[in-house]
Parts: sequence; structure tokens; C-alpha cells
Amino acid sequence: MSKYQIAVVVGSLRQDSLNRKLANAIVKLAPSEFSFMQVPIDDLPLYNQDDDANQAASVKRLKNEIKDAQGVLFVTPEYNRSIPGVLKNAIDHASRPYGQSAWAGKPAGVLGTSPGATGTCMAQQHLRNILATLDMPTLGQPEAFIQAKDGLFDAAGNIGADSKKFLQNWMNQYVTWVKKHAA
Repeated sequence: MSKYQIAVVVGSLRQDSLNRKLANAIVKLAPSEFSFMQVPIDDLPLYNQDDDANQAASVKRLKNEIKDAQGVLFVTPEYNRSIPGVLKNAIDHASRPYGQSAWAGKPAGVLGTSPGATGTCMAQQHLRNILATLDMPTLGQPEAFIQAKDGLFDAAGNIGADSKKFLQNWMNQYVTWVKKHAA
């Protein structure tokens, strides 16, 4: 059994999402003592504070999966220079009601890819601001603003040779970060 269970939150619902592909590929670079589980966010209702006292089963599942993890890996696209609404919705659900946040203290890593040259930099910055409010120690360096272009993934869906050294270093730093901050 893995010593460190990491919840992976992909900020895209699209079946053929580049960020889902990145999430699936980068976890293969982690050591065997780490395991990763993508946490579904497509079944969450829109957040409404009126529902805090009676949260939906999907919200309770999300909160439990985050609470059970020793860390969280966010892999997100950038929509309109920020994070996708579906990701913000999931974050809001798992942080409520006030004082009962599932996120608090969980070490986080933030990644993203897009076809654009800036590779989700604004979305990642906005997400980092949110994570600071949630009391999530977030890996600051190295940053990974990844442009999705030929060679990012190989034919088997793994990280391609041109990006492997950089992303292996990112994963090594994230592993160290989680070990340092996991409760």
C-alpha cells in the first residue's frame, strides 16, 4: 500500500482534456510510495450556501476523498485568464460550511497545460491565491506553465522525452513538498 495518497483534481470536464492527459502522465513520474486518485467533480451541484446543512452525497464524497488524502494535485486549464468555474465550484463545496474545510493543511501542487504560449500561468496564479486562503501550503517552485505542443506526450500517453526532465524535476519537488507538509 502507498504511504502517500494524493487527490488529483482536474479542472476540466472534457473527455479528451489535455489537462487530464497531463494528470494521467505526470503521476507516472512519482515514486511507488505515492498513489494518485482523480477526484470527480462533474457530479457536484452548483454551490449554494443554503445547502451547507444538508450537503449532497457527491459533495460529502468529495470532502471525504480530500480529507483522506495526504496531498492534492491540481491540474487545470485556463479559461478567460482564470480557473474554470467547475474547479471553483469544487473548491467552494469542499471548503464549506465555514470552519469545516477539507482543504486546510493539505500540501498542494499546481500544474496546467494549454496550447497557448503562457501555458495556464494566469489560472495557476489565481488558483494559488485561492489555495492560500484555504490554508493549503502550495509548492512555489518550480512553476510549470506547460505549452501543449507536439512531443509533450509520447504515443503511449506518457510524458514525452523533450519534457520529461523538467516534469520529473517538478514531480521530485512535489514529492519532497508533500513529505514535508503531510500531517
